[in-house]
Amino acid sequence: MSATQRILCALSHSFPRSLPPISSSSSSFKSPPILFLPFSRHYRILARSVLISPSPMPRNQGAGRHKEPKSKEKPEPDRISSATADATGAAAEAVTHRLAEMRIAENSGQTGVTAAAIQFGGVQPACPKTASKPKSYGTVSGATVDKVEAEVASTKNSIAALSRNNLIENFTVDNSAYSLARIRATFYPKFENEKSDQEIRTRMIEMVSKGLATLEVSLKHSGSLFMYAGHKGGAYAKNSFGNIYTAVGVFVLGRMFHEAWGTEAMKKQVEFNEFLERNHMCISMELVTAVLGDHGQRPNEDFVVVTAVTELGKGKPKFYSTPEIIAFCRKWRLPTNHVWLFSTRKSVSSFFAAFDALCEEGTATPVCKALDEIADTSIPGSKDHVKAQGEILEGLVARIVARESSSHMEQVLKEFPPPPADGVGLDFGPNLREICAANRSDEKQQIKALLESVGSSFCSDHSDWFGPDGADGHSRNADRSVLSKFLQANPADYSTRKLQEIVRLMREKRYPAAFKCYHNFHEVDAMARDNLFYRMVIHVHSDSAFRRYHHNFRHKPGLWPLYRGFFVDINLFKANKERSGEISKSNDNVVENGTSTSGNDFADEDANLMVKLKFLTYKLRTFLIRNGLSILFKEGPGAYKAYYLRQMKIWGTSPGKQRELSKMLDEWAVYIRRKYGNKQLSSSIYLSEAEPFLEQFAKRSPQNQALVGSAGNLVRSEDFMAIVDEGRDEEGDLEVEREIPSPKSSTLAMNTVAKQDGLIVFFPGIPGCAKSALCKELLNSPDVFGDNRLVHSLMGDLVKAKYWPKVADECRKKPYSIMLADKNAPNEEVWRQLEDICNKTRASAVPVVPESEGTDSNPYSLDALAVFMFRVLQRVNHPGSLDKASPNAGYVLLMFYHLYEGKSRREFEGELIERFGSLVKMPLLKSDRNPLPQQVQSILEEGINLYKLHTKRHGRLESTKGSYAKEWTMWERKLREILFGNDEYLNSIQVPFEVAVKEVSEQLRTIAKGDYTPPDTEKRKFGSIVFAALSLPVTEIQGVLKNIASSDPSVEAFLKGKHLENLQRAHVTLAHKRSHGVKAVADYGAFLHEKVPVELKALLFSDEMAAFEACPGSLEGEKIVSKNAWPHITLWTAEGVLAKEANALPELFKQGKACRVDLNPPVAVTSTVEFF
Repeated sequence: MSATQRILCALSHSFPRSLPPISSSSSSFKSPPILFLPFSRHYRILARSVLISPSPMPRNQGAGRHKEPKSKEKPEPDRISSATADATGAAAEAVTHRLAEMRIAENSGQTGVTAAAIQFGGVQPACPKTASKPKSYGTVSGATVDKVEAEVASTKNSIAALSRNNLIENFTVDNSAYSLARIRATFYPKFENEKSDQEIRTRMIEMVSKGLATLEVSLKHSGSLFMYAGHKGGAYAKNSFGNIYTAVGVFVLGRMFHEAWGTEAMKKQVEFNEFLERNHMCISMELVTAVLGDHGQRPNEDFVVVTAVTELGKGKPKFYSTPEIIAFCRKWRLPTNHVWLFSTRKSVSSFFAAFDALCEEGTATPVCKALDEIADTSIPGSKDHVKAQGEILEGLVARIVARESSSHMEQVLKEFPPPPADGVGLDFGPNLREICAANRSDEKQQIKALLESVGSSFCSDHSDWFGPDGADGHSRNADRSVLSKFLQANPADYSTRKLQEIVRLMREKRYPAAFKCYHNFHEVDAMARDNLFYRMVIHVHSDSAFRRYHHNFRHKPGLWPLYRGFFVDINLFKANKERSGEISKSNDNVVENGTSTSGNDFADEDANLMVKLKFLTYKLRTFLIRNGLSILFKEGPGAYKAYYLRQMKIWGTSPGKQRELSKMLDEWAVYIRRKYGNKQLSSSIYLSEAEPFLEQFAKRSPQNQALVGSAGNLVRSEDFMAIVDEGRDEEGDLEVEREIPSPKSSTLAMNTVAKQDGLIVFFPGIPGCAKSALCKELLNSPDVFGDNRLVHSLMGDLVKAKYWPKVADECRKKPYSIMLADKNAPNEEVWRQLEDICNKTRASAVPVVPESEGTDSNPYSLDALAVFMFRVLQRVNHPGSLDKASPNAGYVLLMFYHLYEGKSRREFEGELIERFGSLVKMPLLKSDRNPLPQQVQSILEEGINLYKLHTKRHGRLESTKGSYAKEWTMWERKLREILFGNDEYLNSIQVPFEVAVKEVSEQLRTIAKGDYTPPDTEKRKFGSIVFAALSLPVTEIQGVLKNIASSDPSVEAFLKGKHLENLQRAHVTLAHKRSHGVKAVADYGAFLHEKVPVELKALLFSDEMAAFEACPGSLEGEKIVSKNAWPHITLWTAEGVLAKEANALPELFKQGKACRVDLNPPVAVTSTVEFF
């Protein structure tokens, strides 16, 4: 029974026996812990005033799922680490064990599941029969402020002791060495959906329609991730602790208690800390402040909103469902988010339609209003977004949860009403902004002031920030060998084994992540030669790591998820024979008694469906203005324009909005560069300039106001900004968003290449991909392009100046020519330059890429890399000196190979198509080839590992220099021996060059002639919806008109000169966003793309307009009703007359100003429900 289940089961003792239990009927939907933890069928809700007590009723375990070890819970000492670790972790020790031994192998014979309830430094019997200590939503008693202050007064060993005695160096790993790991804080796993957003939407609607699930939608506040595990457990930002981010978080959370509890706040703070520690829990929040850098809008208040509650226990983290989070927060009076539930096909379809109607201009007020009207259940947040943060809304998060979620939510809302705010109107002393403003000398001063203001009742231990004796808490990193010894030591329990598995896999697959280890100052007194304590932060550097890890996660049952905000306490200790025997016995018992772990909570892909929906008014500020500042100031307006056009292209912004935004952003670029010159505006306070600019822009017209969303009432932050080290950031969207586009065409993508324009053929490849040989062939056969444009080439190895500016010059001189850019173009910086060249010269750029399957993190496979290296090592007298005589040729190719790291083949090709609208693939490897010889694969992997070590220590320093020079020399020699030893294989797997040239030539000819169509990759255009309508076939409507004209001379005379044969679209408007509201339009989402019969009853026309009177039929027994008073199909309007004026035709007919021709019988036409 999990801790969450025990909490809920415990309710039964205090509930009246007459109240029937809530049934949790079975369904085919499997709800994962991260999304929803269903209530036990055995629990009963307690009266609000009664605390939760133990219940003997167990919760039934799902078949095939692993049962976590049961143990009697005891309070455990907290372990908070201190010093900042180097991201290069195991780099130094790896080389000393030789390149071939860089991976740490799994310990054999330890595959079983353990259930040992082992304390740090000790062992308890496995699987005890005593009941686990119950946990509750409620407050706890017995804690006093005096007790906490006494803890503060207790003495600690000096940090100097750690400096004098680096105990880890003397800690040897042998059979008596054990590691015990316990997660201290974490946030939800980051699952990357492999399906497109449209596929996810469709599946979500299908699951809800079949009664398998409920759709849960919540607000996405614009702030920073903050996690709190109690004053002993620690405070954490996304990838760090002990800094200004966590100090601000502690202060704001502490202030929330004062506002909620008033004079009882200090007592409740103590109780809350003890509750979290005793139950080993962590709460995650969105920290929204005006002092940590600008997001979409400076908030009016500084606050937090709880987004997750996690029980860390001794197994895999258990995340509370949303009803449980609300119950927990309302008992502790913590701020909750605004949540909506959609449990029917109509409501969930209407939700997605409502978002599409608001995505380009939605702000908090209209969005919340529309969702309140559409949702089956709406639970307002305790912090009103408009009052606390403002109108600019970042977005919404939609995810699938259990179908029982609605009934569980209703029960929780009934038993846990919104709590009072006893602190309203009380004076709590200086607020966050006042404290930061009064302490501007340095970051440490601000941290100290904030923590002292919080008070010892909530934050009694400052060692995370300043060390145990007040010194710098991050002045000394833990030794780099901590990680390797953690992995080499015997795992003391099941959780440790699973955490070791995560780290091993990430290191083996070379995921972009760092494993930072710090001294745990909270365990200084317990530190001994054979008992060491550390804290590890798993810092994932790129979202690509989550995608790649999830790929392994899906195919490796039992693997734990990779969490965001991942902090682990580590205890390395030596055990004597008796203790080792106890640990071994405990592990053996768990293996024998444990259930199969083949069932995986996250195995069902449907259970992890989630989609993030952001609003353009937010993205305008953060991604287009703020994140574009460095490009604007460093590379100029041209590069900035290419950047923001590309971003809008990725988002699928409607053409109209793109034009409006382009005009505004060009004006912004001129304004801000004129004001700041060459000195870049700081992105952390960009709103100081952007907000007044947007306010003035919005005042010019209602159209501008809708584009901006909301502007004005700027909160000045310059005087109270928290002092943050340059380059340090704890929130992802403060960095330039690197959205990975799927391979989809875009509204702005080039569908054809105009023959009168220039053409640039370029090569996102690697040396050895045969680009120079291909360019030579194309130059010798200029007719390959099918026209008379000049074909010329520019070889990168022969250009002494900067290459791409030289290409730009040539394109300006010969604007209608075909340029073969004979140079590798491997990264986004080069692609951005090419986009800029195209914008300035009206040329089109066509990427030519060697065809390859790629890997999950690189568009080129090891097979392709082997062939590229083999080709280069056969060269002689290469103009760029990259040939067989080059001593570091292998290193150079590895450098190019890693320029593509982080993109799968699908992402790589998709981004090129998104940017340039076309893609040419050059055949490279035969599809029926044999696998790469193990010897070749091993030497390549060895080189990749060595490259990682070299770049971590030396950056881009040449391989012939630096501490790994000898290893590089040995590897280069071995590489040549192995590749030439497998020359027969490497020659046999290549597609003949003449075949490759022929296929590339045919593809280029198609593009040059303008006959190319980008791949159809099912990308849906998510432009803002304006109205819902019944779309009718134009040819049928024209046929009806022709038939009427043939039998009615007045109609025939009217139609002359109207050119209705050019009619482009025929529709019956059902609802319009401006006239009828968002909900009215969204309600038709349930019928989207469905067929509906329509009867044409009459033709009405006047001198200025003509329309058919239409009568929509029924769909599945439900009448489709238009919100228009007169449903019609507008056929024609005179110049200057708006289509909506056709609504007046019935009244004009009554006045004798229009004609009516009735159709008897009415003409039936089939239509489809569509959004426009």
